Amino acid sequence: MNSPKRSPKPPWKKNPPFIFGVSEGALKYMGIEYTVAIAEAAAKKSGLPIALHLDHGSTFDIAMKCIRAGFSSVMFDGSHHPYEENIKLTKEIVKAAHAMGVSVEGELGTIGGVEDDLSVDEADASLAKPEEAIRFYEETGVDALAIAVGTAHGMYKGEVKIHYDIIEAVVAKIPVPIVLHGGSGVPDDMIRKAIQAGAGKINVNTENQVACTAAIREVLGKDANVIDPRKYLTPARTAMKAVVQEKIRLFGSSNQA
Repeated sequence: MNSPKRSPKPPWKKNPPFIFGVSEGALKYMGIEYTVAIAEAAAKKSGLPIALHLDHGSTFDIAMKCIRAGFSSVMFDGSHHPYEENIKLTKEIVKAAHAMGVSVEGELGTIGGVEDDLSVDEADASLAKPEEAIRFYEETGVDALAIAVGTAHGMYKGEVKIHYDIIEAVVAKIPVPIVLHGGSGVPDDMIRKAIQAGAGKINVNTENQVACTAAIREVLGKDANVIDPRKYLTPARTAMKAVVQEKIRLFGSSNQA
């Protein structure tokens, strides 16, 4: 007698640690109080270690606003500043954040593509230099460091080329996680190689949005009379869960909480 087919476990049943990344654009849309409340409710209900993280914070003020509101982690993206200025500004945020028990992610190099309010022409993207990344960590004391290694925000239109040698060179010299931004659309084998090279945090956003929107279009395309948001947002949420589940598996995060 065949055993009954079991449904895949929802993401939180896989017991992964989880980072809830929120951009400045998302904060404007959701409201900072609602954002913090949602993250706190999710952490309480799931029992998982969930970090509420500001993604691509642009200023000292927005980072401090998020910290005061209850964020446990902030990213300051000073990559558009000259190198020395990026170090100076990031160091100030690290000092203030660490005094309040909050971790900080910095960024070096310029990641191309479009995500949320962030837009960088891929022709203007620049790879991080290992020696500069190592010095950046030593002078700022960041808890995680995003370095540009060839990925891009959004979905890829051309061939993906990740410079694993840059990841390896930096990981060999600094003790904090290297962050890979622009994880959407990167082939699984390249993600695995990036992890093997030493990437410790990988950001994925656009794939969730694509899955969400495709599910909504499918529901509305089948029945133009659907007007109840629950009828199309529930399938959209299910589609996003499937993407998150697959990323948890791919990243090796299952049962790591």
